Amino acid sequence: MNSVADVWDSVLTQLKKELSETTIATWFDELEAVDIRGNTFILHCANDFKKGYIESLFLKNIKASLHDIFSTDFEVQILDDLAYAEFNGGVVKKQSDRFTSDEFTFDTFVVGPSNKLAYAASVAVAEHPAQNYNPLLIYGDSGLGKTHLIYAIANVIRKNDPRSKIAYVKGDDLTNELVDAIREGKTAEMREKYRQADLLLVDDVQFIAGKKQTQEEFFHTFNTLYESGRQIVLTSDRPPSEMTQLEDRLRTRFEWGLLVDVAPPDFETRLAIVKNKAALLGMELPDKISAYIAENVTANVRQLEGTINKILAYKDLLGNDADEETVTRAMRDILKRSNEYIPTPEAILEYISKYYSLDEAVIRGQQRIRDAVQARQIAMYLIRSMTNLSLDDIGKVFDNRDHSTVLYSIQQVEKKMKKEPAFAETVKEIKTNINSKH
Repeated sequence: MNSVADVWDSVLTQLKKELSETTIATWFDELEAVDIRGNTFILHCANDFKKGYIESLFLKNIKASLHDIFSTDFEVQILDDLAYAEFNGGVVKKQSDRFTSDEFTFDTFVVGPSNKLAYAASVAVAEHPAQNYNPLLIYGDSGLGKTHLIYAIANVIRKNDPRSKIAYVKGDDLTNELVDAIREGKTAEMREKYRQADLLLVDDVQFIAGKKQTQEEFFHTFNTLYESGRQIVLTSDRPPSEMTQLEDRLRTRFEWGLLVDVAPPDFETRLAIVKNKAALLGMELPDKISAYIAENVTANVRQLEGTINKILAYKDLLGNDADEETVTRAMRDILKRSNEYIPTPEAILEYISKYYSLDEAVIRGQQRIRDAVQARQIAMYLIRSMTNLSLDDIGKVFDNRDHSTVLYSIQQVEKKMKKEPAFAETVKEIKTNINSKH
């Protein structure tokens, strides 16, 4: 074998003996071999959902194949885009490469009453960018197809003009990117990246609310693109009027164009999504089973697709037919994971750290600067209200503080929320955003 790519080809050959062609095509199509470091085989997957699924279901198969090839045990590490960028010394794999994928197109988007306007507006923007609806802001709860639509817009624009410059970024990543650019003295390069774009896509733009410097940069980027006749498309979990920490000048600009919402799909749309997803995965589901899924999985599109993926995994790995028992098992796992989501203290701290632009160590520590104290108290309050941790356990997260200190912090937050509506909105917004990221 001459390269890590050759090794990966051999692994795939081995996997094809155990897994169906549909499974290989569905789950392994976005995996690329990166390197072998010692006894660790390193892969990259740009699709976070597929990465998580491979890690939970197929990692043991990959390890077994590597053992068969080399007669020794291997660890397998799958890098997401951020880790892959760090691995390459900060060179991020181009997001625009994803816009030629057949996975997120208008053809694969199931249209119903709950998303008809958002779909029509997205098609109009894709076919005539910056002519009618600029900016286009699509808002709604997580898992309803907002990202699918903005990728579909990019897909059409890329096909119509392969030379078009497309910039895609998530709201929270924009803040992190700005912090890194300031630290490394590369703000000019960052501005050029976004202000030279023909199409700017910002997913979950609500995450820039409350970030003063990020909002300042984005305000000027928005103006540059808008005034030069280039298209801006945003997604959010709420309309601009409900982003309490968003600057008025940005809120006004977000409302210049068209605001469209996506709502949870009705039964007929859910049924169509189930059948469409199953067909894309090469699986035939009986009408009774399709209807059963559509009747019971009602929260969002992501849950529906997750159920179909789970059924396919049961079928391939366990040889189970798509009968009612298999479907019930798949739905039980999906619904339990969604309805009983409990963030970890680390997830809460990570978000609050980004929100206040403070190191997690500062929030956990003893510093008494104003922002650190407020961030620390909110973190304690949210860990208490969103997890099952006791006061003593929460204290351990924050440099072994005693339970009375934790209780005092929680009480301070509760008092301030009653007295100051703006502060209460801040806490509510942080909590909502943490929940929306799972």
